[in-house]
Amino acid sequence: MRVLVLGCGYVGKAFAQTLAEQGALVQGTCRSAASAEELRQAGITPILFDGTISAELAEAAQQATHVLASIPPGPEGDPALLALSPVWTPKVGTWIAYLSTTGVYGDRAGGWAFEDDVPTPLSIEAKRRAEAEAGWRGITSPAHVFRLPGIYGPGRSALEQVLSGTARRIDKPGQVFSRAHRTDIVAALTASLANPNPGRIYNICDDHPCASGEVIVEACKLLGREPPPLIPFEAAGLSEMGKRFYSECKRVSNVRAKEELGWKLAFPTFVEGLADCYEDLQTRQPS
Repeated sequence: MRVLVLGCGYVGKAFAQTLAEQGALVQGTCRSAASAEELRQAGITPILFDGTISAELAEAAQQATHVLASIPPGPEGDPALLALSPVWTPKVGTWIAYLSTTGVYGDRAGGWAFEDDVPTPLSIEAKRRAEAEAGWRGITSPAHVFRLPGIYGPGRSALEQVLSGTARRIDKPGQVFSRAHRTDIVAALTASLANPNPGRIYNICDDHPCASGEVIVEACKLLGREPPPLIPFEAAGLSEMGKRFYSECKRVSNVRAKEELGWKLAFPTFVEGLADCYEDLQTRQPS
């Protein structure tokens, strides 16, 4: 198995490292020498990518049997797809996956979002994601699309928000969000390797959409701290980006991924997920 991960960020690197530990030959893109060294330490061969194609990246794409694309699109489109399209025609049968966002569903007024729903993205970022999805699904070996909600995991959870003093509990009645632990996202991707269905779309999220304040309360409980006060949405003084975040309310269905991929959640709710993050935090804190 020769794997190319386009964008070794929080999820991409974890996926790459998982496959490298299983014996796969894994190459991954990054933007700096420091990140390249981190990838080497994780058993991943780094390729520097600044948005322009290189001979090294073109060769890696041609030789790859499995490709994960996780670089966010910019105003011009998906940088990896733009760079590779002139020099790369994926062989039919190449496993390709694109990490998108549940933001493409826009607002569902608290209702459920399913993969076959027509995307109605509201933000410019979500609109770009929808366009990138179409681009990746339009290549010779259509990409699987994995739509992700709020991502959390070790080092990136409500625990860090509480510890840094940035955690807020904003009260907007009826508002819920979906989320997914990084480990469960990687598990869904690896499950797809064994059950490929090119062009298929999957929502990857846990079983319990809920208000973000519930997650903060649980994080405070684990840390032995008092939760921050509940602030009415109208009095929260949110930025324009924050207001857009709260303008969308939906529950995201994960049934398809479970049924078709045989995907099993290690962390079906934020309670189990935060417990895992807390355990990791304890191992990283100096004794």
